[in-house]
Amino acid sequence: MGMTLSAHTSISDIAWFLVVGLAVVGFLLGGFVLGKRVRNKEPAPPTAESQPHLPDGGAVHEVREEREPVEFPAEGLRPHEMQGYGNFGSTTHSHQEEARAERESGYEHPEGPGPHPQPGSPPDSGRGAHS
Repeated sequence: MGMTLSAHTSISDIAWFLVVGLAVVGFLLGGFVLGKRVRNKEPAPPTAESQPHLPDGGAVHEVREEREPVEFPAEGLRPHEMQGYGNFGSTTHSHQEEARAERESGYEHPEGPGPHPQPGSPPDSGRGAHS
């Protein structure tokens, strides 16, 4: 009696496993079919001709200009007191080259032994490839 009962439950367990597996496969296939229908309703991707093109004059280049300094109050400013978008009403400097040279003169190249060389590098490579 115990032998037939255990055989019956194992066949039942296998049948349930098969039913659940087929249900999962059915849901996955239904998801793919639904996704394909939705994708077919979407517009086609844009063509190369519909993409933006460069202007006739070529690419737009960066404009470098020095601005006149603006004095800020000693107590600072609050957001509602600020004007413009970061330039605070400054004007273009009248002597561009002199202002740029003055600003860039504060940059100093590092001197001295520099960083330690990496293990396995040649003995005179203390500063690296960009020195």
